[in-house]
Amino acid sequence: MSTKRLAVVCNYVLRGDRIGGMDRFFVAYDKAAKNIGYEVDWFFPDVLDKTFYKGVTIFSAEGNTSVEAFFLNHLQEYEKTYTALVTHFTELCTPFYKRAKQAGRIKNLIAVDATWSHLNGFSLKKQLKKRVKGFLYHNYITRFIGVSSYSAKCLVQDFGGQIASKTGVIHNGIDVDLFIIKNDIRGESKFLVASHLRKEKAIIDLIRAINSIKIEGVRVDIFGEGPEEENIKNEVVKLGLEDTIELKGSVSNLHNIYREYDYLIQPSKAETFGLSVIESLISNVPVITTERSGNILGEISQGINGYLFREGDYLALGKHIQEIIDGNKRIETTNFEILKNKYSLDRMVAEHINLLD
Repeated sequence: MSTKRLAVVCNYVLRGDRIGGMDRFFVAYDKAAKNIGYEVDWFFPDVLDKTFYKGVTIFSAEGNTSVEAFFLNHLQEYEKTYTALVTHFTELCTPFYKRAKQAGRIKNLIAVDATWSHLNGFSLKKQLKKRVKGFLYHNYITRFIGVSSYSAKCLVQDFGGQIASKTGVIHNGIDVDLFIIKNDIRGESKFLVASHLRKEKAIIDLIRAINSIKIEGVRVDIFGEGPEEENIKNEVVKLGLEDTIELKGSVSNLHNIYREYDYLIQPSKAETFGLSVIESLISNVPVITTERSGNILGEISQGINGYLFREGDYLALGKHIQEIIDGNKRIETTNFEILKNKYSLDRMVAEHINLLD
């Protein structure tokens, strides 16, 4: 019996201060693939900490080139072939997929898309470019996987109807046993944000919402980092909100932190899944988020396990916060027990493993 060999190419930096859902999935997926007879090689752009990945075979581009180019060079240098290739966080329908499939003699190529899509869509020029790429390179990809129904729909819209029959959905999963359930929902005045700090996450809208209500005693802690970090800091200082809003940076123990807060706030204008929303609900912490983007999975019910507002309407967000603090709005419970099975890490791993054979 010939050896089954799997390569996983991820445009995702491994860091010890940010051990989140994808890190846990990667390790669990590696173990599950090995259990069904695969040898597994992982390719990342950079590895700043490998502690969590003990026992996983990792190759790092070390920031010298893209992870896709690094993988192609690896195929050529070591003359390796693979039964299957899975990609995460890479650009889809590019010449990379053609070159990888041919050079590695890959039979099964699975492209997982977790990149965000803006609610207003792409420019006409970019739409046309994606359609052309889809026409040229879709045949080299066996399966397209979106992390939500919305992201799968966007894949078909972006790359053309010819990929519809081989496009599916696998929701991201969470190691639910890690999360400590909040026992009491007091509805007081301590809020958190857990997000990559980029413009589309609209953290500036949250800052403006807090500024619009001017209530003493409100606390908002922002966990995460990203290209918008300096703009967020500057806006906080400009509005004199340093005693109200604090940037906490990236942490590796968010699963222990949600329960310390009364609400998660996610003012995002662009999501494909909304991991922090699910993590918060599983922790029994209600969520304030946007109607279409933040609630992309449809798990927030107004007044039941959170509150919704229209994207960009920071005054409506401020009103939600004001009424919560005044005691005029109160959430009694969330639906965390139902979500534990629907978004479990075990379910996610099993569904991805099923794609290999």
